[in-house]
Amino acid sequence: MIKGLGRNPFGPRPTPLSAPVPVPIPDSVPVSVPATIDAAPSKLSPPPMPSPASPPVPVVNRGREVPKEPDPAEVAYETLKRHIHMRLVDRLDMNRVSEMDPNTLRSEIRVVVEHLCDTENPLLNRNERQRLVSEILDETFGFGPLELLLKDDKIADIMINGPKKIFVEKEGRILRSEVVFRDNEHLLQIIDRIVSRVGRRVDETSPMVDARLPNGSRFNAIIPPLALDGAAVTIRMFGSKPINKDDLLRFKAFTPEMLALMEGAMKARLNVIISGGTGSGKTTLLNTLSSFIQSDHRVITIEDAAELQLQQDHVVRLETRPANIEGRGAVSATDLVKNALRMRPDRIIIGECRGAETLDMIQAMNTGHEGSMTTVHANTPRDALSRLETMISMAGLELPIRALRSQFASAVDLIIQASRLQGGPRKVTSISEVIGMEGETIIMQEIFAFKQLGVDANGRAFGEFVATGIRPTFMDRLEYAGYQITADVFRQRVLLKD
Repeated sequence: MIKGLGRNPFGPRPTPLSAPVPVPIPDSVPVSVPATIDAAPSKLSPPPMPSPASPPVPVVNRGREVPKEPDPAEVAYETLKRHIHMRLVDRLDMNRVSEMDPNTLRSEIRVVVEHLCDTENPLLNRNERQRLVSEILDETFGFGPLELLLKDDKIADIMINGPKKIFVEKEGRILRSEVVFRDNEHLLQIIDRIVSRVGRRVDETSPMVDARLPNGSRFNAIIPPLALDGAAVTIRMFGSKPINKDDLLRFKAFTPEMLALMEGAMKARLNVIISGGTGSGKTTLLNTLSSFIQSDHRVITIEDAAELQLQQDHVVRLETRPANIEGRGAVSATDLVKNALRMRPDRIIIGECRGAETLDMIQAMNTGHEGSMTTVHANTPRDALSRLETMISMAGLELPIRALRSQFASAVDLIIQASRLQGGPRKVTSISEVIGMEGETIIMQEIFAFKQLGVDANGRAFGEFVATGIRPTFMDRLEYAGYQITADVFRQRVLLKD
């Protein structure tokens, strides 16, 4: 470690044979730090005040953002942090580090970093010292500046537009974060650390990647040369504690009557499609509905980047795989659906239908795998069916439209529409039943709906949930499954105003 603090898990770093032997610096002698760090006060040097005699020269903005002058105090802080980080890495004995318990290792390294802070700049005040130690530990064990945002339970999305522009969605509003990366290279290092942990890669030959964080959050990155202003990252936060039905009722995402119907649909093994736009809460709703699946059912999930958090024990999670650097080894969702049919599933859940796997999913729903679910990007239940048709057509499968729609009508029982309204609230805006075909048209009927009535002074949409007065035709299936819903639930009325 450090002289006088024990030997775990640090030791002297061997000097390369070809390199000159450096003169050892004793730990008792502080290492010189850049002159930008003020040695007199207990704070980093403040930025110099502009001289009133020399007004700033106006800068003409020709459509591009004028870069700000770096704060000298922040430059000094970053320089000191990198210096201490390099000293820490230089003293690590990697053989001992790999053998240690992560929690013990973190506490040991904290002691080392605190000692280095005292050695390199003993004039740091308490807040600066704590910030320095925390950020170096995040750089060593975590995801650097992202750690601060990942620990905030109120953040739903993190959007990074280059190293200096980070936005978050917090409580339904998009806000710019004060967190920044040192430069684009720093951001790329964090991206590479994230994707390498799940066996993915990102480089100039493969500049786009989907992955997942340890807490299950969804991660997407695209880097130069495709991203012109630096790497762009989007993180959909899920958190370690899944949102449950009680949380969604408290948020007024739906009403108890709507929940009763959705719960009955799961227990009666109806096939369900959850439709919605980006960020509308489709995955959260799918996770919630999966909690009603019987514990003895074998559930197989298929995703591009595993993000579902099912509550059952009898779950097999499958994840697609991209091609390697030689263009081989890719495993698509279609391959996984075909393999899942040989695994004796009771239900199949596809995280999102995007292509040719849509037809395999529909056929699975029609061949003894009732109770299956998937999500699709669409603005209305009718659009969801049209989008499924389009995806099958784009996959090169030339099927007659009537035959294709007949498959949909017999396979899909319920379409649940999720929407993100103005101002941030997420609602289940429609629950519709697919009841059959009339000519070449799929017939649907809406059971529950949310009607937006306006926008309040805070820019937040408000409206009311209503029951349309239509009783579903699948009520007998709910009764056969032992689930009872009274007819009064479907009586035409306003259920809840929000």
